[in-house]
Amino acid sequence: MTRSEPDVRAEQEALFSTAAEHYARHRPGLPAVLFEAFPAAYVCLYVTDENDRPLQLHSVYSPGHPWHMIGGAMDLGERPWDAVVRECREETGMRAVGPPRLLATVFGVPRAQRPYSTLQLIFDGGRLTAEEIRGITLNPREHDEVRLLSLAEWEALMPARDFVRLRAVVEARRTGVAAYIDTWGNA
Repeated sequence: MTRSEPDVRAEQEALFSTAAEHYARHRPGLPAVLFEAFPAAYVCLYVTDENDRPLQLHSVYSPGHPWHMIGGAMDLGERPWDAVVRECREETGMRAVGPPRLLATVFGVPRAQRPYSTLQLIFDGGRLTAEEIRGITLNPREHDEVRLLSLAEWEALMPARDFVRLRAVVEARRTGVAAYIDTWGNA
């Protein structure tokens, strides 16, 4: 059964209201601003070509993080894999297929421009064929370029904290052991 957009929004608002009430009872004194709808959970889909070169999208809105994996913020009440499927479709026109395989969990520390913690889940999207890569259709409001490069080439183009995350995800796929990164955003 497919739910309509108004039904989903109503459910999300009800969940948010319940969460705000819970914290008001159990954590009195927290600033009211904490109950505003901030995106705090994010998902990514790590994909490579058949030569295991990571695919990254160039952001048109984030100069501090110019190259991204496919992904974005989870909607309130949205399941992580559902968010991956939605983000993949919105950003690339591709269909993410499961089963979900978690490669990494990334904790983002609060900082001045984002005074709250974030959590990011990175899933394995597999290896794309040359035909699948040619079929990518970018959303121009978010990204303007797709690149597939070696890890060494990515290191030269990415901020250090972004490259640490990418390197950990590459290693997680290689070893089959999920990565845990709890220092992202410190730099």
